[in-house]
Amino acid sequence: MKKRLGDYIKEYSVRNKENQDIPVYSVTNTEGFCQDYFGKEVASKDKSTYKIVPQGYFAYNPSRINVGSVDWQRTQERVIVSPLYNVFSVSDKLDQQYLYYYLKSDFALQRIKAVATGSVRDNLKLKMLYEFPINIPELSSQKNIVELLDKIKKIEGVKKAELDYFDTLVKARFIEFFGDPVKNIYNYPEHMLGDIVEFLTSGSRGWAKYYSKKGKMFITIKNVKDGQISTNNIQYITPPDNAEARRTKVQNGDLLISITADLGRTAVVPKEIAEKGAYINQHLMCVRLNKKVLLPEYVSFFMESEAGKRQFYAKNQNAVKAGLNFDAIKTFKIMVPPLEKQNEYIYFTKCVNKSKVAINRCTVIIGKALQSGYHYVWGN
Repeated sequence: MKKRLGDYIKEYSVRNKENQDIPVYSVTNTEGFCQDYFGKEVASKDKSTYKIVPQGYFAYNPSRINVGSVDWQRTQERVIVSPLYNVFSVSDKLDQQYLYYYLKSDFALQRIKAVATGSVRDNLKLKMLYEFPINIPELSSQKNIVELLDKIKKIEGVKKAELDYFDTLVKARFIEFFGDPVKNIYNYPEHMLGDIVEFLTSGSRGWAKYYSKKGKMFITIKNVKDGQISTNNIQYITPPDNAEARRTKVQNGDLLISITADLGRTAVVPKEIAEKGAYINQHLMCVRLNKKVLLPEYVSFFMESEAGKRQFYAKNQNAVKAGLNFDAIKTFKIMVPPLEKQNEYIYFTKCVNKSKVAINRCTVIIGKALQSGYHYVWGN
């Protein structure tokens, strides 16, 4: 049977009136309670209006709880948070971790967004949270549910750590294969990218009128990262039959580079995406290389190395307008190791990617299991 959450939580609005030296914390959607981002800047401020959060109490930013920025304080006897935060205590009939999982569930987040939408900055006031319905079984059952969800979360954390390890491994192996590209200790020849480019173009603008629920993929910056194209939340279009569409249609092995906003994100178009048909928008540049000299996968890794990032930063600083143009890409200087060496490294990365795909599938299954658990407990 569902209960009113307000019957089990109570506002706690005690200020640090004596301006005591209490640790300043923030609450984020990924880290939960963590040392405040602003460090020294906050340390020098008058913190007498900051709110105290005793151990076991909850806090959240009213304009950020819609993305999951909520947590209960479990690290110190007490901390302080911005006066903008809401702080509340929890009844001894409600397990803190049980409530935490509830507030982080899709079920609760959807309700938070629905209730908060339209208020100032989509602000969720505490009195709104009071009216949330929640299943509250006996405390022993709450703890059993928490124990199960904790185990699922732990497995999810292990899988994410494995993915982070593989990402680190790929970057470390790049240095092993080619040396530090900033120093070029093997004295590989360096060329301007323009000398090795066979085709170069930027994407289409003003294509919102061609958006559709299905059709061909329309690749944007959000889909391009770490050499890969993510099809999660990708936009589909029904492209026009004209010269612009033919120009911006990508091919297998094309190198995509972000040229506005988050500069230098790269991806190589895989065969399966090219065969289905895909196009790029104006924030991306398509580079078609002479593959007898440079392989796009190698160039992608090089561009996302420290040597590549430095060049992107320098070229952007020198530009009249933020972003990169054709000349900036053509004059990008790149270290060119033997093709055999490039192929050897790419083979290694493909093996790693196979492992990452398997882990990602497992992570998706775990995520679905976790959300299923949330809905079983609170969605009924």
